[in-house]
Amino acid sequence: MSEAEIKGQKIIPIVAQGPAATPQAVVDDAEMVSLYEAHKKIYPRSVSGLFSRWRWVFVWLTQLVFYGLPWLEWGQRQAVLFDLGARRFYIFGLVLYPQDFIYLTGLLVISALSLFLFTAVAGRLWCGYACPQTVYTEIFLWIEHRIEGDRSARMRLDAGPWSLNKIARKGGKQLAWLAVAFWTGFTFVGYFTPIRELGLEFTQWRLSGWETFWVFFYGFATYGNAGYMREQVCKYMCPYARFQSAMFDKDTLIVTYDTERGEPRGARSRKADPAALKLGACVDCSLCVQVCPTGIDIRKGLQYECIGCGACADVCDTVMDKMGYARGLVKYSTQNAIRNKWTRAETWRHVLRPRVLIYTGILAAVCVAMLASLALRTPFKVDVVRDRGVLARIVSGGMIENVYRLQIMNATEQPQEFHVSASGLPGLKVASEDEVIVEPTQAHWLVVRLQLPYEGASSGTHPIHFDIAARNIGAQVHEKSVFLVPR
Repeated sequence: MSEAEIKGQKIIPIVAQGPAATPQAVVDDAEMVSLYEAHKKIYPRSVSGLFSRWRWVFVWLTQLVFYGLPWLEWGQRQAVLFDLGARRFYIFGLVLYPQDFIYLTGLLVISALSLFLFTAVAGRLWCGYACPQTVYTEIFLWIEHRIEGDRSARMRLDAGPWSLNKIARKGGKQLAWLAVAFWTGFTFVGYFTPIRELGLEFTQWRLSGWETFWVFFYGFATYGNAGYMREQVCKYMCPYARFQSAMFDKDTLIVTYDTERGEPRGARSRKADPAALKLGACVDCSLCVQVCPTGIDIRKGLQYECIGCGACADVCDTVMDKMGYARGLVKYSTQNAIRNKWTRAETWRHVLRPRVLIYTGILAAVCVAMLASLALRTPFKVDVVRDRGVLARIVSGGMIENVYRLQIMNATEQPQEFHVSASGLPGLKVASEDEVIVEPTQAHWLVVRLQLPYEGASSGTHPIHFDIAARNIGAQVHEKSVFLVPR
């Protein structure tokens, strides 16, 4: 056997008994055991119920926002546009610059705190309902179901020989997947290039290299992740699945199986009395496994692969209805509630524990602070740069002169007239142009010469302030700098 043939396998010798147990006999009786388990395709069964409907609500909500937002207009421009080339970020009425990076930091802090809060309350809500991997997998599964049929039909189609019917169904599914994937990639790029211009360039085959790359890259990522990798992304690639145990406790709402009520499980007729058969409520139909998008058995307890989508709870309630049993064998509950048999009110009282209230308070405070900062934000920015090519000098009239370069950025969508003045030293004045008009969402470099009487200050550096006032809107910005007096 070659090295390539035994790669990934382990030889387990089976020792022969008796005097005939020679080394050659041991090798002949060796058993080959694979060290790797081949991936088994999961065929999730369709399910309807409360949690399934909520999942589709979030599918529609997130995709209406994602696909629709780039097409909205605000004035004469796209409502949401991240123009990397011009270094302008337009979000409805806001015009942000790279200097506004603090707001991105605030957004990331809010996202992290939200994740902590939702996880502490009800586990992997984000994963089960709003994560892009879950959303697009749900969309791709719906396409697969419409074209190839439900779970059993898909399994028969995959197991059967190739035929015209199989080619047509498989080909139709692939074309539909590719259409959704590349429309997703096109929309993604439409947040960075005006989407109407992007569409015109696309129809005329005039896309730039980076636009083409990102359309195809994001499209193929969506196609591969939602069409083929599916649960493998959640199980092996997503870090959240690994550290979620540090964010859960016994008062976190999770999808749980009531072992005391369900065991011992076993099949029976609808008319049979489970107490007489000494059986629990679980009829061992395995539907909870068939509907699970990650292929786990919730009856084995909480597992890191569980994304908390509630599909097993929906299908179990359907079975309980058919059998005439009470719902809730599989449900959202907490470990403490199951063990102590708490009512719904008692469960929620323990869910709203100090940890959750602290997260909520911090999150609310950060959100209010960020909104207040945006509301009170000055609608223009100024950067002051000393002109390194022109140091302090003495000019005619016995004046000491320093030269500065001011970058004035208009963060509004109307032309603004700015007035520049300086303060901080007696007799300091602006000896150059002190009025400038900056076009909407543009930046303008202004060379400013400051002069000071020769005896106005001792030698060395002295702190000063530039005062830049926007006359149209009555806003003012103060920027620090220094004035150099030579010896």
